[in-house]
This record gives sequence, C-alpha cells and structure tokens, in this order.
Amino acid sequence: MMRGRRHYAVAVRRGPGDVVLQSREIAPYAEKHPLLKRPFIRGIIALGEAFVLGLRALEFSANQLMEAEGEGEITTREMVVTVILALGMTVLLFIALPLFIRQIIGRYLPGLFWRNLSEGLVRVLILMGYILAVSLVKDIQRVFAYHGAEHQVIHTYEAGEELTVENARKKSPLHPRCGTSFLLFVVIISALVFSFLGEQTVLMRFLSRLLLLPVIAGISYEIIKLAGKNQSFFLWRWLSWPGLLLQRLTTRPPDDDQLEVAIMALQEVLNQEEQKEVQPFPARAEQRFTAGRI
Repeated sequence: MMRGRRHYAVAVRRGPGDVVLQSREIAPYAEKHPLLKRPFIRGIIALGEAFVLGLRALEFSANQLMEAEGEGEITTREMVVTVILALGMTVLLFIALPLFIRQIIGRYLPGLFWRNLSEGLVRVLILMGYILAVSLVKDIQRVFAYHGAEHQVIHTYEAGEELTVENARKKSPLHPRCGTSFLLFVVIISALVFSFLGEQTVLMRFLSRLLLLPVIAGISYEIIKLAGKNQSFFLWRWLSWPGLLLQRLTTRPPDDDQLEVAIMALQEVLNQEEQKEVQPFPARAEQRFTAGRI
C-alpha cells in the first residue's frame, strides 16, 4: 500500500501476470479542522487514519487472495471480530502482561522509578520477542519482503529516479520514517514517561497506560517526523538508529515481482494526484505499469 496526500493505492499480486490495483481518495480530517494540524495532535490523527487505511488495505488484499483461491469474501462481521481480537491481544500483550511481570520483579527493585522503568523494559523485550517469533513464519517473511519493497521504491522516488525495478533494486529496504520505527519510539517513550508516574493501584496503572497512549503516540510522531527530515544531523541520525536496526527484522530483500507491485501502487498514487502534491519524475518517465489486472 502507498499513500499520498489525498489518495492511497493497494496493489495485490494474485498470481503470475495477475495484479489487481485499488485506489481511493482520502479526506484528511486535518484539512477540515486546522486545529488537528498542530504538533502532537497531528500525530494522534495520523495514527488513527493509518489504522483505518491499513484495515481497508488488509480487507481488500485478503478478499483478492480468497477470490483467487475460489473462496468467498470476508464479511463485515468477520472483519470486526478480527479487529476486536487483535486489539484485545495488543492490550493483553503490551499493557497487561508487562504490568503483571512488573508486579513480580518489582518487589526486588529499589524505588518506584526502577519498578516503573522495569515495566517499560519488559515491554521493549516483548516487542522484540514478538517480532522475532513472527519473523520465523514463512508467510510473514513474504509480508516483510513486500515491506522492504515499499521502502526501496520510496527511496527511488525520493532520489528523483525513474520508477523501475532496476533502480529500486539498488536501494535500501530500511527507511527512517517507517511505521516500525514509530512503534519502537512509542514503546521506548512510554517506558520513560511511565517511569516518572507516582504510586498507583494496579487498576490505575492499567488505565493510565491506555489513556496516555495517544499522548505518547503524538510525541513519537513528532520525533520520527524530525528525524526523517534531518538525516544530515548526527543527533537525528542517532535517534533513527534503533528503528532502522529493528527494521532489519521487519523487512526482507524483495524479489523483482514484489518490487513491481510496490511500483504499481506508488505510480497509481502519483497518477491520481496528477503529481501536483509530489515531486515529478525526470521528464515524466514512461509509465511501466497501469491500473487494473496485468
């Protein structure tokens, strides 16, 4: 999936020579309400929009693959149940479990600060362990390869080069503005913020983690945004380093077919936005892929 300012596109390879492309217009909430463009607030809005678009892309790609296998489409009810289960597992794994482990190891640590900090460190370890575990699954490895393809194609575009497989193949699968880096920053910053909270009951600790999550997401968004725009400065490169390191787990070198799919998605976004919102290719390079099935 690729996203521009006002459009997004999803390309799905259903089989050899069969790629389906879907593009939709986006109506950003921040365009209607200028207050939502302010620093820290815009990060919360961006996270919500990314979640919704991600669900739409996931539903579309899943339906295309099921159709290719002769199965029926995913119903709205099935999608809702899947989302609820996923959110429940996220809360259980990254909020409830670290709090439970904190209760056990906290009795051996001196001071409230260190007990709170231990919870954050446990959360980081859980995130790392989860990514390592899912990276062993063959289907997830293919997803990670598409993730790398997205980054390589974006690097190609940002370098002002023509969108071709040959050019994209030379680029890095790591990108400083990746969602993986954002997720890691959320976990790390939450560890620091929660370390300074006072004594609380177990219930209040749980609720405070939930309620402060949007605030932490807003802070993380601003850091990622600054780091991505200021890679020439040592400090911002240093801040980007942990996220880039984690991306070595969440990306894989893509094959040419995967690069083609990523190019299709980005080219469609550029076509839909008539290249007014983005930097054009040199001499308006010949379009290699078209919307629809190929």
